[in-house]
Amino acid sequence: MGNEIKLFRNRSKTKKLLWTSGAVCIALFFVLLYGLGVFDGILKIKPAIFAGGACIVMLTLLINSLISLKDTSAQIVLNRHNFQGRTTPLAKAFGVGNWDDVTAIQLQKVGGDALVVVSVTNAASYRSRLSSMLWKMAFDEPSQQLHIMYSSSVVDVDATALYELFMRSWEESRKAV
Repeated sequence: MGNEIKLFRNRSKTKKLLWTSGAVCIALFFVLLYGLGVFDGILKIKPAIFAGGACIVMLTLLINSLISLKDTSAQIVLNRHNFQGRTTPLAKAFGVGNWDDVTAIQLQKVGGDALVVVSVTNAASYRSRLSSMLWKMAFDEPSQQLHIMYSSSVVDVDATALYELFMRSWEESRKAV
């Protein structure tokens, strides 16, 4: 393995996700119009509130995704000393992690996505990087470890290949010591 692995955004995967998100936004917009009584003249409060709120959230996520399309920097960087990724909000906030702090790497199915989960000790040194919400999501109280998740949904490799890259980089970092 070389000194550094950089994984960049797969534009076709990202565009497919954006089209799907756009279709969901359009469907929610029609549900909102239905709830407001545009089609039958009867106001339906609950569907209108649900569809309006969900539509606002989806549009915000869609706009943020469109803005991030202009970013050409690496989404995941692995080298002998550390790792970093920007494929999930948690990984982005976590920033650069040290391979010396890693205790395990796993491939987990979460919802419709398979994530590479990196378990990190020395959690206190990473505490200031994460908001309280992200800390609660990542910190495992019994083991005193952080579980940082990386997604393959926006990069050029699938989840299994991403897991193997993480494992190889971690193993190589242990050999370098």
